[in-house]
Amino acid sequence: MRLTRRATGRAALAGLLAAPALLRPGSLRAAPTVLRISHQFPGGSIEQGDFRDCLVRRFAVAVQQRTNGALAFEIYPASSLLKTVAQFSALRRGTLDFTLYPLAYAGGEVAEVNIGLMPCLVTTYQQGLAWKTAEIGRHLTDMLEKRGVKIITWVWQSGGVASRTGAVVRPDDVKGLQIRGGSREMDLMLKAAGGIVSAVPSNEICAAMQAGVLDAAVTSSTSLVSFRTEQVSKAVTSGIKGSFWFMFEPLLMSKSVYDGLPADQQKAITEVGASLEAFALEQAMADDIELARVFGRAGAKVAEFDAPALQEWKQIARDTAWKDFAARSPSCAALLTLAEQVPA
Repeated sequence: MRLTRRATGRAALAGLLAAPALLRPGSLRAAPTVLRISHQFPGGSIEQGDFRDCLVRRFAVAVQQRTNGALAFEIYPASSLLKTVAQFSALRRGTLDFTLYPLAYAGGEVAEVNIGLMPCLVTTYQQGLAWKTAEIGRHLTDMLEKRGVKIITWVWQSGGVASRTGAVVRPDDVKGLQIRGGSREMDLMLKAAGGIVSAVPSNEICAAMQAGVLDAAVTSSTSLVSFRTEQVSKAVTSGIKGSFWFMFEPLLMSKSVYDGLPADQQKAITEVGASLEAFALEQAMADDIELARVFGRAGAKVAEFDAPALQEWKQIARDTAWKDFAARSPSCAALLTLAEQVPA
């Protein structure tokens, strides 16, 4: 269930992480190494709010405890430290320590990362999480680390479509709509289906729809709820039974910053990061259910993707997005081949 509906975890942790919040160890200890975590999502607390913000706060508390206060954290939600897309570049340069980041946002900088939002490639949470230990995961990890970025927590999210008009279920439903896909590859599929694509970060979707410059938007269930898109929508298509949209949104760390830490602190970061993957999965799945409840309560029509519709989308995706991605470089083609080998 969503953390926005009831508190979870010990009450003693509440309030430790305001935004931005600095976790300070006892005054008799040596000054901690302070690391900054930035993300684009709404801020909350360790117990309530967008689960991605809650995840980084849980991470910060647990790592501080594991390192006996040697590491402390400042958390900057809602792109309050850096603009959304710029966070990846800052991570690579070592001027930002952590970000929970929709990886495909960095596709203009590193083409290979668009594999993290390839339409119809990942169709279940289990398939996405299986990447971590499959050959695709090893290749993706190595590629990112060579570019200065380390994956700390694997987070996958299913998504749906919010619309100011009718429900978007089949390809014909997007014809003539100004629609946001979220990546080059998603946009290619939507354009081939007749949509007019628009590049808008997820935290700007609601404003764009309210202004009438965006008719529909595809993004995660969590973002559709957190950014209050039900207030400007007449319909939503839930991904609870399947979706063409599954996005990799990991907690990432600057590789140079990680390499500069002592081995015990590195171990604390990687072990805590991995331990939070079950929490992320539980909350992402709960948000798929919450999406339908929130939009239904607001009076919007709630629809779902079905198998025939998803097959139609997959054929378009293969002919456009997959083909385009594979043609960009041998590295992209290899990643796509490896991803296709992971069963749903």
